[in-house]
Amino acid sequence: MGPVLILLGPPGAGKGTQARMLEEDFGLVQLSTGDLLRAAVAAGSEAGKKAKAVMEAGQLVSDDIVLAILKDRMAQPDVQKGIILDGFPRTAGQAAALDGLLAEAGARVTAVISLEVEDEAMVARVSGRYTCAACGEGYHDQFKQPATAGTCDKCGGTAFKRRADDTAETVRARLAAYHADTAPLIAFYESQSVLERVPAMGSIDGIRAMLADIVGRVSA
Repeated sequence: MGPVLILLGPPGAGKGTQARMLEEDFGLVQLSTGDLLRAAVAAGSEAGKKAKAVMEAGQLVSDDIVLAILKDRMAQPDVQKGIILDGFPRTAGQAAALDGLLAEAGARVTAVISLEVEDEAMVARVSGRYTCAACGEGYHDQFKQPATAGTCDKCGGTAFKRRADDTAETVRARLAAYHADTAPLIAFYESQSVLERVPAMGSIDGIRAMLADIVGRVSA
């Protein structure tokens, strides 16, 4: 298998955008735990059935089920060029379990890229974003407005929406929770000498170039 990358960063840090670019640049496959769970449930796999029962009961899906779904997905041929993990692991315990799963496949975590942000700048970034209600194209009050006010550049739609939880107060709370939850994970990967820190407040293309440099170096 090719490189196994983990992207860390709080909501709004640009993980999804950069993951899509890494897919384009290196042929990697982004594996989001939320997408994997939904796909496994829809496919009716053994792990998917277990996940469905747990979710219908209003409970959190266990690490064992997530790892089983991830294992099934990693057995498919399209991931052989490498993967980008988004949303898993979230704790040092999950990271250790992931190491075991990868070892079974003869692979290991190649690099963990932490997108470093400035909290107050992130509050402005996240609380200002909105999307086209028709096609989902993203916009921002400050950084990216439609060329024609009130009209989506992509599809011409005129209705827009904001996520209810993209308020300044909610963003600050999410950032505090992220720092608290992720600190042990960063320490775990730093001890394995696979952690790479990338300043993520610059331009999208600038961050893309830094990530490409890292991936090219660790994949050599």
